[in-house]
Amino acid sequence: MADLELIESIKAKAKNVKKTIVLPESHDDRVLKAAEVLTKEGIVKVITLGNEDKIRSRANEIGTDLSGIRIIDPEKSEMLSNFSNIFFNLRKHKGVTIETARETLRKDLFFGAMLVKENMADGFVAGSTASTGDVLRAALQCVGMPEGTSVVSSFFLMIFPERVFSFADCAVVPNPDAAQLADIAITTADNHKKLTGEEPYVAMLSFSTKGSAQHELVDKVIEATKIAKSKRPDLMIDGELQFDAAIVDSIGKKKSTG
Repeated sequence: MADLELIESIKAKAKNVKKTIVLPESHDDRVLKAAEVLTKEGIVKVITLGNEDKIRSRANEIGTDLSGIRIIDPEKSEMLSNFSNIFFNLRKHKGVTIETARETLRKDLFFGAMLVKENMADGFVAGSTASTGDVLRAALQCVGMPEGTSVVSSFFLMIFPERVFSFADCAVVPNPDAAQLADIAITTADNHKKLTGEEPYVAMLSFSTKGSAQHELVDKVIEATKIAKSKRPDLMIDGELQFDAAIVDSIGKKKSTG
């Protein structure tokens, strides 16, 4: 699938389900422009957060039309009190007070995550100005992780003219253990299929191919491969493999048998 075809197919899927997405970082001009495009093309319904007067003033300055975009100011929202109570109950075992909870929910990232938590939005996209750590902290403390998943992870969708690869984890978990690595592989495979429609072929990458090197890091990948296969026998998973062996069939066969 060509790169533009994949992007258009993702857009088409989004238009069909028409989810609601929160874009918290309204202070970033790119976010406001993205909100306009998403709304005009009918890809998703957009909520952005912040002071409405300031947002609309800045949108006018940069020539951005915010028609059809819902703007919520956490400071003025009637939801702030309820969200604060929910967050307090979620985090009081960590020593969070109701005052701290209210202060936290005034922050755009946390307010956006709580909209998702309470099913008022289907997802939130952030990180244009906020750090990865801050985005993840809001998501984990408000929304949490799916049942059965041991670790939150990230993946990059790499689009080439004839093939699409999903690489994980390249940004969030620098040194996962075997069980975490297995879960990362499984969630990445599932997300790859959702985005591309393709049946995923999972390669557990290492600097070794089928025992060509001996090292504790190789052992970890071998163990992770076993765990992933046992948890999801429906997935096509192979490992441990070097990258060239994973993507070039002839090299994979040669290294595996030679």
